[in-house]
Amino acid sequence: MKEIPCKVDILGIGVHPDDVELGCIGTLAKHQKMGYTFGIADLTGGELGTRGNKELRLQEALASAELSKATFRVNLGMRDGYFAIEDKTLNAIINVIRACQPDIVLANAIRDRHPDHSRAAKLVRQACFLSGLSKIETTDTEGNPQLAHRPKRVFHYIQDYTLDPDFVIDITETIELKKAAIMAFTSQFFDPNSQEPSTPISSKDFFDFIEGKARVYGREIGATFGEGFTYDTYMKVNDLFDTL
Repeated sequence: MKEIPCKVDILGIGVHPDDVELGCIGTLAKHQKMGYTFGIADLTGGELGTRGNKELRLQEALASAELSKATFRVNLGMRDGYFAIEDKTLNAIINVIRACQPDIVLANAIRDRHPDHSRAAKLVRQACFLSGLSKIETTDTEGNPQLAHRPKRVFHYIQDYTLDPDFVIDITETIELKKAAIMAFTSQFFDPNSQEPSTPISSKDFFDFIEGKARVYGREIGATFGEGFTYDTYMKVNDLFDTL
């Protein structure tokens, strides 16, 4: 794991490079504009993807992170398609969580077309809990003991399947940045000049679908564009007017 430079308020985690961009980069960018900080952790290099390759996707991921002003982006090097929920993968995520101490983690969809997504959702949620147990000992890149830290919230962004969200974030002000961050992955998405095989996400229709879904979620909250999230616990509300 590369050294994490500092604490961030929010950590976005995706099993594949571009998952965060497709699912929640509008929300992360919006919060960055509000004064919060965020980092991104990609679990795999997406090496099983039909188009591009691991090295190219890493370059694209870093370019996208620069566009969205992420504090850092790291890749944990797990096996695309074959990672398991086990000590090694759990501890890799715990290392990142303890290094940057986020209050909120945004993770893959709890249910989706790609089986990696739901498996990663379970992996990240379990790692977030275990990260708060002081008897699990981990060290930083210099071998120093890390302090236990458990994020206060773990939310799951919505990906290919159109799930019913528990809440929606208005991303109207960051939708253009979201589009640019997605298109930084030039090997994966619509490019009329590409000679690589077509995939379910490389057609222009898929990009229209992403914008259309953002419009659907936005409409439900009276906004132009939105990103939906799910969670599996209660959320504290002190004032009913905070929900307006």
